[in-house]
Amino acid sequence: MFSFFRRHPDYSDDAISLVMDRHSRYDEELGIREEYTFTIRPKGKRISAGYISLRVGESPGLYYLGHIGYRVEMPFRGRGYAARAARLLIPFMGRLGLRSVVITTNEDNLPSRKTCENLGCVLENIVPVPPDYRDICMGAPSKCRYILLLQEGAALCRQK
Repeated sequence: MFSFFRRHPDYSDDAISLVMDRHSRYDEELGIREEYTFTIRPKGKRISAGYISLRVGESPGLYYLGHIGYRVEMPFRGRGYAARAARLLIPFMGRLGLRSVVITTNEDNLPSRKTCENLGCVLENIVPVPPDYRDICMGAPSKCRYILLLQEGAALCRQK
């Protein structure tokens, strides 16, 4: 396991805590070098409110899937947990040397789009998902690609 977690195990704020659930290396099919998945827990509780994953790498599949994925379970929605979890991981992403990450969401998923906007992400583009990548995107015909800049001076290139 990445030593950063042993030295800095507390990813929490006044509402949630993140607990490392899984760390896996290289997924050849998706071009993921490493993936870190954290359980989102309401502060002081041992129940899961959802999860957040960070996928490190670049590939055609990750172009549509994104570097960050999250899910908040129904009883915990509307509390900003996904945005809080992403913010808590920013120092870790910086330690990994990431300058920016992509979060993709379905066009009709307004709560997730609002999460991206609340994080300060920039909508880069809305792209059609080719049939070969629809399985990993749960059948979505298109994806909104949001860019979260992590470091000052990180360049944002918009596709036209």
